[in-house]
Amino acid sequence: MNKDTKIYIAGHNGMVGSAIWRALSAQGYTDLLGVSRTVLDLRNQQDVKDFIAAENPEVIIDAAAKVGGILANINSPYQFIMENMQIQNNLMDSALQFGVEKFIFLGSSCIYPKLAPQPLKEEYLLTGTLEPTNEWYAIAKIAGVKACEAIRKQFGKDYVSLMPTNLYGTHDNFDLNTSHVLSAMIRKFHEAKEQHHAPVTLWGSGSPMREFLFVDDMAQAVVFALENKLPDCLYNVGTGSDLSLKDLALTIQTIIGHKGTIIWDPTKPDGTPRKLMDASKMNALGWKHQIGLHEGIQITYKWFLENISS
Repeated sequence: MNKDTKIYIAGHNGMVGSAIWRALSAQGYTDLLGVSRTVLDLRNQQDVKDFIAAENPEVIIDAAAKVGGILANINSPYQFIMENMQIQNNLMDSALQFGVEKFIFLGSSCIYPKLAPQPLKEEYLLTGTLEPTNEWYAIAKIAGVKACEAIRKQFGKDYVSLMPTNLYGTHDNFDLNTSHVLSAMIRKFHEAKEQHHAPVTLWGSGSPMREFLFVDDMAQAVVFALENKLPDCLYNVGTGSDLSLKDLALTIQTIIGHKGTIIWDPTKPDGTPRKLMDASKMNALGWKHQIGLHEGIQITYKWFLENISS
């Protein structure tokens, strides 16, 4: 991979896409391409085809997706399955049609069955039923994984799927209606601290186990996949360790300095009991995460404070 290789990062303004952009820039890549959604609607097939034909990128990194937590998935199941399939199908099909040799597709750990053995291995895909609260998003991402695999098998292209565990970090979404659990907790504890350490109410029992990966580590995994021809089509990307949501809440509460009480609302869904990724395939090839959870939350909270007005 040359430093002047033309690389299109779909979703470059999002948390993951912007981290990938920063990582590639830091590595000396000079021909990075990104287009905002106001200019290019990735759900529009013809517009995407016209764009790829005109720009002729050598690599496409698909970090674009409609994402959200349990509440957003429950409220908008159609948008989560349809818009994600539109985005990835348009990008992948245009890449194949116009000769893009390398495509990196980013998915999610939710592609694996709800009750799959832990830690989650790549071969557990399609071996059981999905978690009902986010199956719409999961089905879309599974379709993307299988499309990449099909192109790889049929056409011999270097198309690969990376499945990250739960991501967090700078440029995250802190909207309580659409955010994921870690960023939502940061906002809730911060606002409660500002309100004289008011109580914080959190969803579920707090017992589910979750794994979290700082977004800059995910970006380094993408750089690794870019610079190496990976032998398989599907790889997990994670830390290999998890903690309960109760412990996560206590960690965030301590970092933020909130001294009030935590109330767990058992009437709200817990989601999957445990989601721990087995990233040994990626680790064996040479990638490993570098940023621990405590440090990552500190960095994220600092960014949150610096950008709270926007």
